[in-house]
Amino acid sequence: MLLKFIPFIITFVLIFLNVPVAISMIAGSFLYFTFIDTSFGLTNVIQGLVSANMSNELLTIPYFIIVGVVMNYAGITKRLMHFCETLVGHRSGGLAQVNVLLSTLNGGICGSSIADAAMQCKILVPEMEKNGYSTEFSAAVTAASGLISPMIPPGNNMILYAVMTGCSVTQMFFCGYLPGLLMCVAEMLLVSIISHRRGYRPSRATRAGLVEVLTAFLHSAWAILIASVLIIGVRFGLFTITEGAVVIIWMGIAVGCLVYHEFSIRDLPRLFMDAFRETSSIMLMTVGALSFGMYLSWARIPQTIAAAIMTIVSSPTQFLILAMLLVLLFGMLLNGASLLLIFTPLLWPIAQAYGINVYVFGILMVLNASIGALTPPVGGVMYVCLKLTNTSMARFTREILPFIFVLALLLIFFMVFPESILWLPRLIG
Repeated sequence: MLLKFIPFIITFVLIFLNVPVAISMIAGSFLYFTFIDTSFGLTNVIQGLVSANMSNELLTIPYFIIVGVVMNYAGITKRLMHFCETLVGHRSGGLAQVNVLLSTLNGGICGSSIADAAMQCKILVPEMEKNGYSTEFSAAVTAASGLISPMIPPGNNMILYAVMTGCSVTQMFFCGYLPGLLMCVAEMLLVSIISHRRGYRPSRATRAGLVEVLTAFLHSAWAILIASVLIIGVRFGLFTITEGAVVIIWMGIAVGCLVYHEFSIRDLPRLFMDAFRETSSIMLMTVGALSFGMYLSWARIPQTIAAAIMTIVSSPTQFLILAMLLVLLFGMLLNGASLLLIFTPLLWPIAQAYGINVYVFGILMVLNASIGALTPPVGGVMYVCLKLTNTSMARFTREILPFIFVLALLLIFFMVFPESILWLPRLIG
């Protein structure tokens, strides 16, 4: 009985020894199927992994990573930033407000928190420092706003969750819009409070006039059009999510070449290499999670843990509180994507037994896993921002704590009012 938990323990030991999460999960699962229970067979494991990685849902991930890279190369992100500044640049902490709003708009195109944070560290943080913002506050705002991208479709974490639970990627996307917008509003309010106390000035002396706003909107209209094409096309069945990603890739390339003249065919090899580097790490982690999920399923680990949890809790509410506390705790040790990949196959069967909606649980897991990307010692978004801004972890941690607190309050709100997550999908039908 206890023998089947050995790979589980070894996997976490390897993670704590700084072995890459994907390699740790693959090592643990292959140990089980090689030495502990050989009845399933390694051949079936490998065939299962190959079949799972050929699914249309997983194809969506590399396509949307390419979408984000194309938007940067084509000059679309730069024009979105100018549009955001005309909207909120006159407020206290103008550039910090722009940072949050840009992540929200960019989330409808990119879907990757790390890609969004890296882009804004290069573009916005230097400007914020020139305007008197502290480096650590600029890095914290960039990291926190980057978490909006995975929540606003097409978020990669939502795709991973949908693949692991077998729910609809499209429905998962529609469930993410309202939580993503609420994250934007909450972070902008927090930025406004902090900026007012510290005297961070607006980036504009006056509010932009209607003509200037409309001009900036028209310059960035292609980005908004691209996001709208994806939403409308999927909603009315013109194409699938995967096909929609291909459509907007070519739209972005065409806009960069023919409209903005900031992209040429010679840039394609460099573009695909950037996308390949980010995709390879995500797909390797996905393979690790799928193999680990096979081990958990075959060894009946979720059922065993479920039986233990059900002796402690007696209602869906108690289970959700326990599950979210567990994920928050491990968020200090694992980055957001790793957390989602490991704990979804463990916790979802139990949530299903309590009758919790798959999409509600998914949004809670994605938001909770995103918070893990901000926390020391291994938060992925945190490390990107620390590296690109040369900020110490101690100073960054002091600045990021208010944002973690606000995101935790949002998590509690969605636990108390789960219907808020399902409101938009039901409205759209």
